[in-house]
Amino acid sequence: MKAKTYIGRSMPRLEDPPLVRGRGRFAGDISFPLQLHMRLVRSPLAHGRIVNIDAAAGRAMPGVVAVWTSADIADVPPIDFREGRIERLEPYRQPVLATERVRYVGEPVAAVFAADPYIAEDAADVAAIEIEELPVLLDADAQPAEFSPGRSTEAAIVRQGYGDVDAAMARAHKVIDLDLKIGRHSGVPIETRGAIGRYDAARDILELHGAAKVPHRIRELLALMLRRPLSSIHVHEADVGGGFGVRGELYPEDVLVCVAAMRLGRPVKWIEDRREHFISANHSRQQRHRVRAGVDADGVILAFDDEFWHDQGAYVRTHATRVATMISGILPGPYRIPAYRSVGHFRLTNKTPAATYRAPGRYETTFVRERLIEAIAHALKLDSIEVRRRNAITAAEMPFHRALEVLGEEVVHDTGDYIGLLDKVLKQALWPKLTADLARRRQNGELVGAGVAMYVEKSGLGPSDCVKIAVDTSGRVEVVTGGASMGQGFETVVAQVAAEMIGVDYRDVRVIHGQTDRIAFGLGAHASRATVMTASATRVAALKLRDKALDMAAQLMQSAPEDLDIIEGMVVRRSRGASIPLGAIAAALLPASPARQGREPGLCADGWFHTAHQVYPYGSHLAVVKVDPDTGAVAIERYIIGYDVGRAINPMLVNGQIVGGFVQGLGGALLEEFRYSERGDPLSVTFADYLLPTAREIPPVEIILTEDFPADLNPLGIKGAGESGITAVGAAIANAVEDAIGVPGAITELPITPLRLKEILRGRQ
Repeated sequence: MKAKTYIGRSMPRLEDPPLVRGRGRFAGDISFPLQLHMRLVRSPLAHGRIVNIDAAAGRAMPGVVAVWTSADIADVPPIDFREGRIERLEPYRQPVLATERVRYVGEPVAAVFAADPYIAEDAADVAAIEIEELPVLLDADAQPAEFSPGRSTEAAIVRQGYGDVDAAMARAHKVIDLDLKIGRHSGVPIETRGAIGRYDAARDILELHGAAKVPHRIRELLALMLRRPLSSIHVHEADVGGGFGVRGELYPEDVLVCVAAMRLGRPVKWIEDRREHFISANHSRQQRHRVRAGVDADGVILAFDDEFWHDQGAYVRTHATRVATMISGILPGPYRIPAYRSVGHFRLTNKTPAATYRAPGRYETTFVRERLIEAIAHALKLDSIEVRRRNAITAAEMPFHRALEVLGEEVVHDTGDYIGLLDKVLKQALWPKLTADLARRRQNGELVGAGVAMYVEKSGLGPSDCVKIAVDTSGRVEVVTGGASMGQGFETVVAQVAAEMIGVDYRDVRVIHGQTDRIAFGLGAHASRATVMTASATRVAALKLRDKALDMAAQLMQSAPEDLDIIEGMVVRRSRGASIPLGAIAAALLPASPARQGREPGLCADGWFHTAHQVYPYGSHLAVVKVDPDTGAVAIERYIIGYDVGRAINPMLVNGQIVGGFVQGLGGALLEEFRYSERGDPLSVTFADYLLPTAREIPPVEIILTEDFPADLNPLGIKGAGESGITAVGAAIANAVEDAIGVPGAITELPITPLRLKEILRGRQ
C-alpha cells in the first residue's frame, strides 16, 4: 500500500456540503434567547456641528430598551489601529458615536436597542437630529482644510525612495509624465456586515459573534478599548459571504453591540442593510497620481518619480496609513528602477472612511506603472512589450533587493522570471497573429485592441503562525488554527497539508479556525498570508505529531520507528507486516494509559512557523477588448492571466481565486465607482447606481498557472494567490481600450465608464 499525496491535487472543497445544503451559519443565522436588536441613527449630512439629538420619541416607543448618544458611552475611546498605537494619527480616529461633529453621510450618531428589529428601525427613524451644516471637502488633491483645531486634513505625508532622482531626470533622453486617477470603490460582498454581542455574567466572558478576517486582532482591540483582560473576550468567526478586505475590521457597530450586551444584560444583534453598507463599510482605491519617468533613448527607465493624493475619507480607521505606504513601497513593480521617489499625501475628506480592498495598493500602482510603460513606448516609438523586456528584473538578478518598505519589511523580490511568464502569456495568445488580426479589424472600422500588464504581488505576511493538531481515539484529526476563512477554501488546503504530512485521508481532518477561545494566537486571513503561513505551521505540527505516533507505535509493534509508516490512518510495517489504527495509538497515549510510559499525554502537537520575510509572487495579464463607438461600452473578448504561485496546494482553488479576483478587477476597471454630490451626499447607494459585473460582462478567463519558481522562504515553496486575479485587470483593460481607440494617452482614469469613453471618442472624431 502506498501513501496518498494531497499537496498539489485539486481536491473537492470540504467546506461546500453544508453551504450548498443551506446549513451554513452566517451572522444572520446567529441568535440568542432574549436578544435585543440594534439600529443606528446616521448622519444625513457630510459635515456639520451637532447641535442637538432628541431621541425622546424613540425612547418612549414600546419595546425600546435604550437609545444612546456619545454622552452615554463617553468612557469608550475612538477605535484604535490594528497594528498598535500610532500617536501622530490618534486625533484622526473614528469615535464609536459621533461627538461634536459629523464628518460623512452615514456616520453613526445614535444607537437604538429594542426587542424587535422593526421597532428599533422605527425608533431610529423618529430621532430628531439638529446639525449645523459646515463646508465639505471632497477632493483629496484640493487645499487641505482644518480637521480640528490645530490639525489639518492632511493627516500624514508618506515618503519612500532611493537614488538621485533629479540627477537621473536631468540626464534623461526624455521625461514622460502622466496625471492618472483611480476611482472610489469597495468590495461589496454578497453578505453585508453583522455582529452579535453576548455577555456571560456568570463567567464574566464577553463574546462577539460574526467576526471575520482577523478575530484575534479584533479581540485585542476590544480588550484595549473596553479595558478588559484579553482572556475575558472571545471572538467567534461565522461563515462569511465574501470579505475582500472590507469585512473583518473593527467598526463602530462591533464595539456598540459588545458594550450594549454588557450594560443592558442581554445579547445584542445588528445586521447591516445594503444602503448602510454602501455608506458605512470601508471604501478604497481613490487616488490621483502625477507620475514621471526619465528614460534613455532605448526606453530604459533611469528614474521614476510619483506624487500622489490618497483620499482616506473622514477618519483614519484600523489600517492607519497602510495603503498609502504600500503604494509607495511597491510602485516599481517588476521593473529595475535605478532611482525612485514617492511622496504620498494622506488626506481626509468628507466621505466614507477608506481602508484596504483586495490587492490594496497593487491594483492602483499596477494601473499607474503600466500606463506609464505604454506612454514611454509611444513617446519613443517603441513596442511596449520590448520596453517591458528592457526594464524587467531578470531571473539571474534574484533575489532583488530594493531600499523600500512594504508592511514593515524591506522589499526583496525572492524568486521568479517575469519576462518568462509574460512570454508564456503571449504564446498562449498567439501574439503575432492576434495583433495582425486586430489591425485588420481596425482597418475594417472596428474599435478593437489588446493590452498587457505585468505585476508583482506580495504574500505570506509573518512573522509567525501556530497550529495545534490532535488525533482522537477514532483516528480523526483536528487542526486548530488562528487563521480565518473568507471563502477561499482555507479548511481544505490546511486539511490537505495535514493529511499528507501525517498519512491520513484529508476528509478525516477537521479544521477549526476563527475561535479565539480555542487558540491563543492568530493573525487571521489577510495580505494573502493564510496558505503560506498557516499551511507551513500545519506542516510543522503534523510532522511532530507523526513522529510521536511512530515512536509510540514502535513500542506497541516491537519495531523501530524508521521501519514504520502511516498510510490511510494505519501505522504499518514497511515490510507489509502488522498494522495498528492511528486511533489505537491515540488511545495508548491517553493520560491514564499504562502503555504511555512517561511520554507526554495525547497524540497531539503544536507547530510554529516563523519567517523573516514575505514572498513576492508575480503575474501577467492580457486583455482583448472591443469598444462600441455608439455607446462607449467595452466588451472583453478574451482575457488571459499568467501567474506563478510557487507551488499550488490545490490548483482548482487557486484558479477559483484568480477568476473571482478578475471579476472584481473588471468591476473596478469599467463599472464600479462611489460618487458624491457637491454637498457630499453619496449617489451610489443601490445596485442601480453602483454597478457590478454580471455573467453577461464576464468572459471565460484563460489561466496559465505556473510553479516554475517555488518560494525558498518556506518548506512547501508556496506563494499566496488570493489577490493575483485582480491586481492587473484595470491596467490591462486600460491598455487594451487605448489600443482599440487609437488615442495614445487618452485613458487616464478608472473606471472607464461609457460616459468618459464617449467624451474621448468625440475628441478623437
